[in-house]
Amino acid sequence: MNRVHTLFDHLWQNYTSRLCPSAAKVHALLEEGHPLQNDHIALRTFNLPKTGLDRMAAPFIALGYEPKGEYYFEGKKLYARHFELPGEEAPKVFISELMVGRCSSELQLAVRNMVDQLDDSALDDHAFLYSGRPWQLDFETYQALSKESEYAGWLAAHGFGANHFTVNVNQLSTFEEVKQVNDALREAGFAINMSGGEVKGSPDVRLEQSSTMADKVSVTFSDGNQQIPGGFYEFAKRYPLPDGTLYQGFVEASADKIFESTDS
Repeated sequence: MNRVHTLFDHLWQNYTSRLCPSAAKVHALLEEGHPLQNDHIALRTFNLPKTGLDRMAAPFIALGYEPKGEYYFEGKKLYARHFELPGEEAPKVFISELMVGRCSSELQLAVRNMVDQLDDSALDDHAFLYSGRPWQLDFETYQALSKESEYAGWLAAHGFGANHFTVNVNQLSTFEEVKQVNDALREAGFAINMSGGEVKGSPDVRLEQSSTMADKVSVTFSDGNQQIPGGFYEFAKRYPLPDGTLYQGFVEASADKIFESTDS
């Protein structure tokens, strides 16, 4: 597990320093002397040969993770899988990819121009998972991509890194419900993602989720710095299956709305 912990430590440091600086405040609000347990992280990528989901998953597979559920988000043109580490209390990994070929020719050209800047071996080192943006990008191109696909714009601007970590609400000592977490965060000044309702899912689908809206962070484009949405924090409560074990998958309808935490 040491290698797993090391990888997630690197992902966490990158997430809190570059994408979601407010994570420290969330921790102070929720942990109350008990370490927070991370339910899962989420990573974004483009489904091109150099950067596809399988390339993103490879470092986790090498650590023993196994592929589990598959998910489709037709409206957002996304495909995703989640991965679990058998026999260990390790965070799940949710990796999504933009189906570039289903997008406009303008978006396809812009994305391929970015990804073409990568060496074929750029993703061989596991450190690429938290390496940030490896291509040049101007703000006008970011805006054009975001207009068609918020996901494409976010990924183009930020590159590689966890766009969110997720607090396991089942393990909290001071809150039992996702709604209670939302209320505490709202009182502390956080904006909650209200798309699809502030709590997505229900006990009926074995999973409830909510999230903050993404921090605004400074990003350096080739033509100057701009403030844009970065990372956010998610909160998940899992419910038992008939056999008594907690559901470990994801719910497409809920995840679809969680993606919108990075909307401008």
